[in-house]
Amino acid sequence: VARELARRGAAVGLLARGEEGLEAAAVEVREAGGRALALPTDVADPAQVEAAAQAVEETLGPIDVWINNAMVTVMAPVKELTPEDVQRVTDVTYHGTVYGTLAALRRMLPRDRGTIVQVGSALAYRSIPLQAAYCAAKHAVAGFTDSLRSEILHDRSAVRLTAVHLPALNTPQFTWSKTTLDHEPQPLGKIFQPEVAARVIVHAARRPRRREYWVGASAVVAILGQRIAPAAGDRYLARVAVEGQQSDEPIDPRRRHNLYEPVPGDHGAHGPFDARARARSWQWRLSRNRGWLLAAAGLGAAAALGLRQQRRGDGDVEQSAATVGEMPDQRPGTMRNRRLPSIR
Repeated sequence: VARELARRGAAVGLLARGEEGLEAAAVEVREAGGRALALPTDVADPAQVEAAAQAVEETLGPIDVWINNAMVTVMAPVKELTPEDVQRVTDVTYHGTVYGTLAALRRMLPRDRGTIVQVGSALAYRSIPLQAAYCAAKHAVAGFTDSLRSEILHDRSAVRLTAVHLPALNTPQFTWSKTTLDHEPQPLGKIFQPEVAARVIVHAARRPRRREYWVGASAVVAILGQRIAPAAGDRYLARVAVEGQQSDEPIDPRRRHNLYEPVPGDHGAHGPFDARARARSWQWRLSRNRGWLLAAAGLGAAAALGLRQQRRGDGDVEQSAATVGEMPDQRPGTMRNRRLPSIR
């Protein structure tokens, strides 16, 4: 996302805990043509978030777009979760979004402009096994965002709010998430490269007219499936999602996780699934151009209706002519005691 913004010449404030990765991202932003400010921040701490927002405005100017994207997860059955782990996932993934949103609103509402983008997930609507804490936090983000959206509309504010709900992505999260599993975690279902998500997030930031953006056919199926047949989804995920989120590779006993502290180093944006990840989403292309598609569909439907009416009209003329041709002789006296045939 930072690189995608930088290509458009944006000034980007970067908030994260891992300083090595943060500085590397700042270098990439500058190399891509943008301005960067790296701010070591734990979004679970509201004071740190507020201080970061203030530093961004003092250095880069008024904040036009705020993107809430930070998350952590624990890959484990519910029975193996600890209260501390659930609290931490909630503090980062849900409370971090709340704190970021509040910091943005304090600056945007008085100016009556600005855009907030909540980076969500299909799991905000359809929970899956082994990620209960994360799914619950994303559900909470969706609920919080819906409440705020109604309030913004009520106040007739020009501040814009949108959400982008993502599919499985090839990011490092699966290599550094905390887990109690016996095998290395992996994404469930079709995997997309992070650049796919970045393009949609930046598009949403520039055009926040839609309430939500759904990315990837798998995300669409998950969200709509939950609305139509949630019990069927429960049974399907019970069959495929536990084993489906585990690779064949045993857990490395030296494996480190980022739940409480960042994993040192610059890990970039990609995870270990490049060979399986898709670089494009046809669903997003169709969704992005849905205005043109709907217009084309409307023109096609109108043309089909016109052709049908023309054919019906031609048929009526032929039928009428045939009916008239079958009418009895209308010479005086020939119509007595005969029924006139109908003419449509």
